[in-house]
Amino acid sequence: MITVEPNRIIYNGNGTSISRRTGKLKLTLLLVSSLTIMSIITISPALPQMAIAFSNVPNAAFLVKLVLTIPALMIAVFSPITGRLIDRHGRLKILRLSLALYAIAGTSGFFLNNLYLILLSRAVLGLAVGMSMTIVITLIADYFEGIERQKFVGIQIAFMSIGGILFTGLGGLLADVGWRYPFLIYLFSLLVLPLTILYLQEPAVAAKTNGMKTPIKVPSIIWMLFINTMLMWIIFFIIPVQIPFYLKAIGVEKNALIGAGIAISTAASAISSFFYSKIKGYFSFLFIFAMGYLLMAAGFSFIAVAHTYTLVVVAMMLSGFGMGMMIPNTNMWVMKIAPPEVRGKEIGKLATFWFLGQFLSPIVIFPVLKSLSLSSTFMLAAGFLLLLSLGFLIFHFSKAGKIAAQ
Repeated sequence: MITVEPNRIIYNGNGTSISRRTGKLKLTLLLVSSLTIMSIITISPALPQMAIAFSNVPNAAFLVKLVLTIPALMIAVFSPITGRLIDRHGRLKILRLSLALYAIAGTSGFFLNNLYLILLSRAVLGLAVGMSMTIVITLIADYFEGIERQKFVGIQIAFMSIGGILFTGLGGLLADVGWRYPFLIYLFSLLVLPLTILYLQEPAVAAKTNGMKTPIKVPSIIWMLFINTMLMWIIFFIIPVQIPFYLKAIGVEKNALIGAGIAISTAASAISSFFYSKIKGYFSFLFIFAMGYLLMAAGFSFIAVAHTYTLVVVAMMLSGFGMGMMIPNTNMWVMKIAPPEVRGKEIGKLATFWFLGQFLSPIVIFPVLKSLSLSSTFMLAAGFLLLLSLGFLIFHFSKAGKIAAQ
């Protein structure tokens, strides 16, 4: 059994202890985290080619976009189930199973010739990611507290973004060879799996919650965070889903450039996430949301009026800066208010709303695109983002907001 204390993790079984700052444990958590973002956007640069390859399939253009986002639906469905399971039975066995399943389902797209079977394999991939993401966020909450948790959450999101840069850039390069090749990147999880066996240990909090029957009260503000997370991803995910087609429309032909553009946006997200702990030292949770949405609104409005590759990428960077500070902000707030006894369940709910937003994004945007051009759609989204920014700013200065953010 492991007892988690403020400054260290003690392994009661053999009496040894390690600092919470153990590099191998932290690196393993970061590598598992990187699998989350790569599960979705790695194949984004290949979408236009896939649409051509399956053009004989009815509604191919829409179905190909679902290939990108259907893992998000399965993550949304299975994350709360995972949360309940790990609160009862522990974290690590389920994590290791998810990493093996991740590699099998993720690489299936390289071998399959049927679009519907590819969709099925992507759904199974989402199941695996729903498990791994819920567990890794819960482990971070288990292992770390206070300022150390705040710093590591920012580093985690930054590392996820850096992983997105590398994997999306590599996906763009491989897509220029052939649309199937980006699917091979999912083999990376098999390199991470042994590290989870060597360097992660089961927190005692998971064992303590086993068999608990007394309901644990969770602050109601957590539902605002869940719904906001869904809205945030519905809007932001317009970029990886629609930007490849937008850039093609303005004359960008190379998939590597498309991948690079999305990767640069992700780099901006990594920068603001990395400095999240410093940002949080000056501003409240609510004010950070207001700033993040304002940056996203500026980025989306600039995309709407930009007609060159460079200007689109700069606009995407602004959106990335905003998103990069809001993701760790959400995670930190949920970790802070979720009682340890039901931490896995509540983080599972957070993952549900996170990826439900990603899945719903092309579905929500599809009818809008039938009535408006893509540039007008970005401008409409910018207006909605501005309203969200103003809403959080008003909430920040209200009495209820001051109480909620404490």
